[in-house]
Amino acid sequence: MEEKMTLLEKLNAGKTLVFDGAMGTMLQVAGLGVGECPEEWNASHPDVVRDVHKAYFDAGCDIVETNSFGGTRLKLARFGLAHRVKELNQKAVENARSAAGPNHYVAGSIGPTGEFIAPYGNLSYEEVRDAFQEQATALEQGGADIICVETMSDLNEARAAIEAARTKTRCIVFASMTFDRDKRGYRTMMGVDPKSAARALEEYGADVIGANCGAGPVEMVDILREMAQATSRFLLAKPNAGLPRLEGSVTVYPESPEGMAEKMVPFLEVGVRIVGGCCGTTPAHLKELVRTVRAKTEQS
Repeated sequence: MEEKMTLLEKLNAGKTLVFDGAMGTMLQVAGLGVGECPEEWNASHPDVVRDVHKAYFDAGCDIVETNSFGGTRLKLARFGLAHRVKELNQKAVENARSAAGPNHYVAGSIGPTGEFIAPYGNLSYEEVRDAFQEQATALEQGGADIICVETMSDLNEARAAIEAARTKTRCIVFASMTFDRDKRGYRTMMGVDPKSAARALEEYGADVIGANCGAGPVEMVDILREMAQATSRFLLAKPNAGLPRLEGSVTVYPESPEGMAEKMVPFLEVGVRIVGGCCGTTPAHLKELVRTVRAKTEQS
């Protein structure tokens, strides 16, 4: 019975699922250099990428995210790779799928283009949407179960990505924004507050909404608490392993696996149903998070 359940069926049945952790952190440890294109490693270093996915599945994660965060032609063009959108995104999914078991899910990662939509930039909404459509189509063709629109700051760009996934694929759609705290509270770089983001992402058609990056678990739980007040959608949270600090020329994330897992418990109390990690989180962090989530949800 379990093998036949879709991800949304599992959520509707009351299950809490664990997402994976950082991909960039792991690739940098494996040798990805400054200025290199992470998505190109799907083709040139597939074993490294597969090993990252396997490590997260071995840690007990239910879902892993593909190495395709910057996989639009707009972002790949910075590396002279705009012509390889289909290849690199499909390989990203194939690498993740190769490590997945029957109860595992693969989410195709779609991050921001790095460009601004008019009137703030030179690109039209349609140009950005078309770039997302090209990427989303390739991810579905590669075998993705989910399209995960993530780390968005601009609701218009998030809308373009969700529309692309909705109109060009049959995948479940996740959408998450990234927030920082200012004197008004939590806002995205474009000034969007968590409640407004939650309402908008639901209106655009995302099945699961939430926040990732930008904050550690202590800060992000407040963001998810606000989002929970504004939407009936399932919620996801992928905080960083604490707020980063610079030690010499190295960025360090301070949360230990045990400490971060403990600080993720309030997310479950808020009603977040998919939890994972973003920058600085490793398979060791996720192993502890899986253990904590299983213990808490089995008690309830």
